[in-house]
Amino acid sequence: MIREFLFPEYSRRVCPSLALLAFRILFGILMMTHGYQKFAQFDVLKESFPDPMGVGSEISLALAIFGELICPAAFIVGLLYRLAMIPMLVTMGVAFFIIHGNDTFANKELAFIYLAVFVILYFSGPGKYAIDSIINNRFIRDKREKARSLHID
Repeated sequence: MIREFLFPEYSRRVCPSLALLAFRILFGILMMTHGYQKFAQFDVLKESFPDPMGVGSEISLALAIFGELICPAAFIVGLLYRLAMIPMLVTMGVAFFIIHGNDTFANKELAFIYLAVFVILYFSGPGKYAIDSIINNRFIRDKREKARSLHID
C-alpha cells in the first residue's frame, strides 16, 4: 500500500501525464525562484526572518529554503514526489495562514495560489513522466519476473 501511494501507476494516455509534467516544471521553477532569493540573501534575512514555530529566525529561514528550493527540485523530476511536496505544502500553509494570516487577501493571494495548486498536484500524483514512475515500473517488472520464475520451477 505504501509503494502504491509513493509510486502510483498511470494509464498509457499521454496528455494527462504531459500536463502534470508541465505543472511540475512551471510551479517547481516558480517556487524555486522564491527559495533562491532567500538562499542568496541568507546572511541578510537570517536575523529578521519570521519565526512562526519558535525555532529561531535562522532555522525558520533554512526550513523555508528547503521547502522552496530543494524540495521543488525533487518535485520537478518526480523523485519521491509526495514526500518532497510535504515541506512545500507546510511552507505555503504557514505563509498563508500564519505569516500573512491577518493581511488582506491581496497580500496572501500568492501563498494561497501555491497552496491550492500543490494540494491538487499532491493528490493527482506526478504522472508517468517522473522518476517515481520509473521506480514503480521496475518494482512491477521485478515482481512479474519473480512470479514467472516461481511458476517455471
